[in-house]
Amino acid sequence: MVSIKDIASSCGVSIATVSKALNGHRDVSDETRERVCRAAEELGYLANASARALKTNRSYNIGVLFVDERSSGLAHEYFSAVLDSLRVEAEANGYDITFINRTVAQRPTTYLQHCLYRGVDGVVIASVDFHDPMVVELVESEIPVVTIDHVFNNRIAIMSDNVHGMEQLVRYVVGKGHRKLAFIHGERTTVTESRLVGFHRACEELGVEEKKEYLVQGAFHDTLACYEATKKLLALPERPSCIFFPDDFSFIGGLNAIAEAGLRIPEDISAVGYDGIRLAEVISPKLTTWRQSTTGLGREAAARLIELIEHPRTTLIDRQIVSGRLWEGESVKDLNSPEKEQR
Repeated sequence: MVSIKDIASSCGVSIATVSKALNGHRDVSDETRERVCRAAEELGYLANASARALKTNRSYNIGVLFVDERSSGLAHEYFSAVLDSLRVEAEANGYDITFINRTVAQRPTTYLQHCLYRGVDGVVIASVDFHDPMVVELVESEIPVVTIDHVFNNRIAIMSDNVHGMEQLVRYVVGKGHRKLAFIHGERTTVTESRLVGFHRACEELGVEEKKEYLVQGAFHDTLACYEATKKLLALPERPSCIFFPDDFSFIGGLNAIAEAGLRIPEDISAVGYDGIRLAEVISPKLTTWRQSTTGLGREAAARLIELIEHPRTTLIDRQIVSGRLWEGESVKDLNSPEKEQR
């Protein structure tokens, strides 16, 4: 690796002069500074991270708190896409990414202690139990924090437009003639609460009567939970004509339950998902879903955190909404024509 000594030898100046030139000191002539900087670039010199941190009081390192209770890790397509977008934006601005956990040198620690140990400039919290005391401790610390799909007081939040997304899905399904709508929702999180508001609001505006037994709790990214919830709905004396699933991946559990009951999608029962992952396009029939902007969520989270790190006094602490769009598959039957009535 090229060192300051190598640059000094190449330019025929002292190490102290090279250091001053690279750090913009005024007691070095413009000609010498230009010659040193040109040599540094030609030789491929990279400033030592520790030295840069001493000068700027930054590590240029962003922490990411991502806890996947389903143990799918970065195979979780939705969050994997969000995190990849976050990484690209961070690297484009000269920052590296460190995943935050509860251990340091194989010793148990808190999220905050891990952040302090790694010296991160800020943290993006992407998926976690937001009520965990260790998460709350981190959020209430002095470290800049941006959350994705959860709101804390006095912290920037990047939110997918879950209310609008669910409203649009309901309007689409009702537009196809469906009135018996079931919703298998995820755990009680900010995301779930927002989608429930969207679901209830759209049903009320469209005059769709909601049945209590059609609202069933499942779990995000959990095929088994949604398999059981779907079986429960199919066993009702009057089954729904369309089932809303918490996400595209969990729909696979519902699809299995529907197939076991001898029913077909969309001929016998319709279904919609949420997220818009690649899976929705490759299964048969293609799943109608709400495609979230994973690129927008990750990019904005990184950009706003870097803004907060570099301009703490002028950055507005607010909530930013990232919109998505409806993706029309083949899983919703059109009941408007007499010959297409639900069996």
